[in-house]
Amino acid sequence: MEFLLDPGSGEYELVYNVLSFGTAVMFGAFVYFLTQMKAVSKQYQAGIAVSAIVVGIAGYHYYRIWSDFGDLTMNEGYRYADWLITVPLLIVELLIVLGVAKADRTSLMFKLVPASILMIGLGYPGEVADGNGAKWTFWILALIPFTYILKTLYDELQKAGQRETGAVAKQIKNATYVLLSTWLVYPIAYLFPIFDANSEVLETLRQVGYTFADITSKCLYGLMILWIAKARTEAESNA
Repeated sequence: MEFLLDPGSGEYELVYNVLSFGTAVMFGAFVYFLTQMKAVSKQYQAGIAVSAIVVGIAGYHYYRIWSDFGDLTMNEGYRYADWLITVPLLIVELLIVLGVAKADRTSLMFKLVPASILMIGLGYPGEVADGNGAKWTFWILALIPFTYILKTLYDELQKAGQRETGAVAKQIKNATYVLLSTWLVYPIAYLFPIFDANSEVLETLRQVGYTFADITSKCLYGLMILWIAKARTEAESNA
């Protein structure tokens, strides 16, 4: 993509620093999640392992984005390669710790994982397109699987919250808030180039918005997953 930011501008410095911060947070979360795997019951350890894999993959891609950005190159392909791998994994880790029955979990995965791949695949052509018509078209198309995934995950969180009580229910409720508030950032940030494709301010907001959303949807979301797993582990040990 065309590099829009002046290397000597405050906008460039802000995006550069935010990308560096995102890289550090992802790798830090990777190490932390690895140390926490034994803190939960065996049946939930796979969910924490997936959280570690998600932020590890994201950390690698953020390092590539940050490194290229320092060389005045913005390759959005790294973001989409990251999302193509990590979004299905985010779905998997949530379903593991929510205690969804194995048969139901398998059914949901066969629906949600292809939907997530379709969402990312439809989003990329619009992201790199030059014309606003193409951007709007692919935004609308990608919004269809996006809405389906978000609605399905929200419903599963609501069902899990109703099945649980105490600390487990509270952590599931918190995860629901994180899911909704984080995922809604992406389609909004996606639209910024449509308003003014040459605006440094909007490009800065887009990059900062994507990075903020990635940190919260992977690292903070991973913490929510960990806290749900810990709460479930404690509740089961006291039963």
